[in-house]
Amino acid sequence: MSQSKKGLSNWLLVVAVLALAVAPLIFVRGGEFAGSDDKAEKAITEIQPGYKPWFKSFFEPASGEIESLLFASQAALGAGVVGYVIGLYKGRSQRQKREE
Repeated sequence: MSQSKKGLSNWLLVVAVLALAVAPLIFVRGGEFAGSDDKAEKAITEIQPGYKPWFKSFFEPASGEIESLLFASQAALGAGVVGYVIGLYKGRSQRQKREE
């Protein structure tokens, strides 16, 4: 595969990812984008109103925006670690092939 075709493929992938991220914001008007934790808590209290949780969170963020920021930061850190490990093993593999 030539370099220009590879670059075009990469840009098409970037555009596709952006379209998938933006499409729900455009087409779902007035939608509530709540997390699964909130929906589960609501369902549990509807089914069994007297339910008491087994434990409480040791840290409660001040707002939903801070909670989203912490979640996104955790996801980015995890993706960085996974990417680093994959790159490390790929580099080792390529070095071994060159030495052989």
